[in-house]
Amino acid sequence: MAEPSPSSSHDFLDPEILGRLSTIPLDARRGMIGSVSGRHRSPVKGSSLEFAQYRKYVPGDDLRRMDWRAWGRSDRYYIKEFEADTNLRLCLVVDTSGSMNYQAGAIVKLDYARRLAGTLAFLAARQGDAVGLYCAAEGFQKEIPPKRGGAHLKVVLDEMAGMKASGTTGLVAALHEAAEKIKSRALVVIISDLFVEPETLNEAFQHLRFRKHDVAVFHLLEEREIKFDFDRPTRFVDLEGNAALVVDPSLAGRRYRDAMRRYLDEVAVIVRDAAVDYHQVVVEEKYDEVLARFLLGRHTGLKTRR
Repeated sequence: MAEPSPSSSHDFLDPEILGRLSTIPLDARRGMIGSVSGRHRSPVKGSSLEFAQYRKYVPGDDLRRMDWRAWGRSDRYYIKEFEADTNLRLCLVVDTSGSMNYQAGAIVKLDYARRLAGTLAFLAARQGDAVGLYCAAEGFQKEIPPKRGGAHLKVVLDEMAGMKASGTTGLVAALHEAAEKIKSRALVVIISDLFVEPETLNEAFQHLRFRKHDVAVFHLLEEREIKFDFDRPTRFVDLEGNAALVVDPSLAGRRYRDAMRRYLDEVAVIVRDAAVDYHQVVVEEKYDEVLARFLLGRHTGLKTRR
């Protein structure tokens, strides 16, 4: 495959950041099933270099894989099985509902999501993995199933460049749909403000887990969304329904912070129970630092988190 390179139309990709992050591999936490040889473990047993387990010999097995030392100790015939390596399918689910138009200073949540998704897509393609994109608002606005190759990567990046946020959230329904449509095991990366009821999110994560996907979430928040440190009455507009409300923070601030704390605590329990690789992201933080932590955490934690 030709080495992918960022285009001038993909200004959400920073060549310096891509070069720096490309030294850290994008690893799967679960076994992957791919169509070509790659760097990721597969649940299918093969004949790569890393030992997996023994099993009893059956007629027709390759005698070269016989463990003669085990036979000498037990007088029984055992075959060595090894982990097969394969390529990864990266499926990016980007929330494009209206709430992703939320702007924190100069930062719009959807633009931040675009940078995260685009960089991950580029890094995955660079190491020979397949990349797909699912834009989720009221269902899927766009579906690009994962494929390998530079030409396909360009299609994915072009679609990212044109993403717009609008409409009410349909993230939960989109995740259930993704669980059914993504047939082979994949790394499903969800980038969203998770503007949904936690219990419905739990059902969607469990559905993805049931389908054996490796699920990661970047939960995009803004500092004031957490702290609610407004010092004067402020007009708030519902980005998904256009309703407006004037709130006095001296009256509502404490209740808001208590509600936000309960919500984040619920999310923490849900992602733990569903074994989701969860990252709470304050969008004021540099996105390359967020991605570096994500990549390093998966790489260094690979042995212990399977």
